[in-house]
Amino acid sequence: MLNRRILRIKAFKIIYSYAVTGGKNLDDILKGLDKSCEATRDLWLFLLAIIPPVTEEAKRRIEARKGKFNPTEEDLNPNMKFAQNKVAGILADDPDFKKVLSRKNLSWDQYDVIVRSVYSSFSARKCFADYMAGPETSLKADCDLFIKMFEKEFIGKPQIDELLEDINIDWMSDDLEYAIHWVIFTLRDLSEGKRWNMVPLYQSDVTRLRNPLTDVSSDRDFVRKICGQAYSGYQRYFKEISEAVPDWDSDRLFSMDMAILALALAEAESVPDIPLKVTVNEWVEISKFFCSEKSPAFINGLLDTMIQKEIADGKIKKNF
Repeated sequence: MLNRRILRIKAFKIIYSYAVTGGKNLDDILKGLDKSCEATRDLWLFLLAIIPPVTEEAKRRIEARKGKFNPTEEDLNPNMKFAQNKVAGILADDPDFKKVLSRKNLSWDQYDVIVRSVYSSFSARKCFADYMAGPETSLKADCDLFIKMFEKEFIGKPQIDELLEDINIDWMSDDLEYAIHWVIFTLRDLSEGKRWNMVPLYQSDVTRLRNPLTDVSSDRDFVRKICGQAYSGYQRYFKEISEAVPDWDSDRLFSMDMAILALALAEAESVPDIPLKVTVNEWVEISKFFCSEKSPAFINGLLDTMIQKEIADGKIKKNF
């Protein structure tokens, strides 16, 4: 599930937290890393779990309209297409899906206000009206509609962001977008008649599951290795970087820039099968989202200098 870009982001958040607060040992850092990784898969599960409650909300409103004092013909003979969608039934009746939600205590029961809000907003959209008016009644049409729901009602919504962060501190906006990416994959699989399955936590494990003969290195080992190296080498990196740029604002040494630099150098030193260009490009890209406007150019230039020095000192060795 988790690819190396998001694993690098998780490593960055863990190392930045260590740099700011201190007081953590390596075991604490690796446990925090594992917890953060598992949280993204939990968010994928939690998002999928809203499909049956949203469907039940549609049914509840239909029944409420039938019970009005003076119901219209449309109230008495409603369009049941969404209320009878096949996706909700598939998930609600899947014993494995229900079991894992119960084990992880993931439920929308106490967040009915959000469920109602999502349904109200989405049911007012043109794509929902087109679905309801369309002649096609199929699992694929139902899945396509829910894909639109997740794209339109969950990304860039402060109410959703606040709810998720209240439930789990590890559920940040980048986790939400990535989890929705996998929700969409899941819905497409369901539309093709596949059963719901618990996705492996790491992308390398997903790859092996699809093709057991594939030779792919462990993503879990990768992210734990760079975190461990960044932690153990942090003071050395700090000293070397401060010496390389003596005019650097000292406050900046404790900033996000320093966490990025430490992890980039840790990856260059500890993962011999990744080209240096890939390592530098990945961390520069991440800095564009989390650091200041000037940081990417600064980090790119400093990494080039630091890496060349470490190659000359024999600290960086590659397999190619």
